[in-house]
Amino acid sequence: MEGNSEMPDEQLILIADDEDDVRELVRLNLARAGYQTVEAADGLAALRQARAHRPDLIVLDVMMPGRDGLRVCEELRQDEFLQKVPVIMLTARGMAADRIAGLEKGADDYIAKPFSPKELILRVQAILRRSGLTTDGSELDIGPFHFDIPAVQLSINGVAAELTLLEFKLLYLLASHHGNVVDRDTVLREVWGYADTVRTRTLDTHVKRVREKLGANADWIQTSRGFGYIFKKPITDSAVAG
Repeated sequence: MEGNSEMPDEQLILIADDEDDVRELVRLNLARAGYQTVEAADGLAALRQARAHRPDLIVLDVMMPGRDGLRVCEELRQDEFLQKVPVIMLTARGMAADRIAGLEKGADDYIAKPFSPKELILRVQAILRRSGLTTDGSELDIGPFHFDIPAVQLSINGVAAELTLLEFKLLYLLASHHGNVVDRDTVLREVWGYADTVRTRTLDTHVKRVREKLGANADWIQTSRGFGYIFKKPITDSAVAG
């Protein structure tokens, strides 16, 4: 089933999974929480539905016919109209490689099957709550970085960087605390909407991905081992020698 094309103005979530019972379970629980839904039973249908409806969030299974969830996520992140839509990946329990791969393809979060419907709803609510940016200004300039907050766009030395919404929020949070360590719990709470008790490797994977996208400027994100991250100009060998 690919859902109804006439949707009201409430937040819309695309459920992409090839198992009918999983889609029905997710649909019922999202409906009870007040969300509208559309569905797709394979990867190609998921892309069609995403392009047709531009949902507020996508729940995306990894193992699907036609096109697997990793490929779908990758294509979403390459689409200028869909690249900032949050994605929660559904992965088989114990398949850590799938979870890491999903995050590296740009997924915002993952949940292992079998999953608790309550946990899924809490993850969905947390991600949708943090979809907006809270800031005292519309721009931030630090070193080669220019943050355009309303446009959710980062430029480095005048060249636009391709970041997802979550990656932008992560980097902006660190940059807005320039020179100060931001602890892991604060990042997970402000960017993901998680409670301080959550322990996850999601943050580390996203920091790794953002560093890769920063290229020669990756060292601006520095690790405070066992505590968190700090955004500041790296000390070069020439600076030390001088």
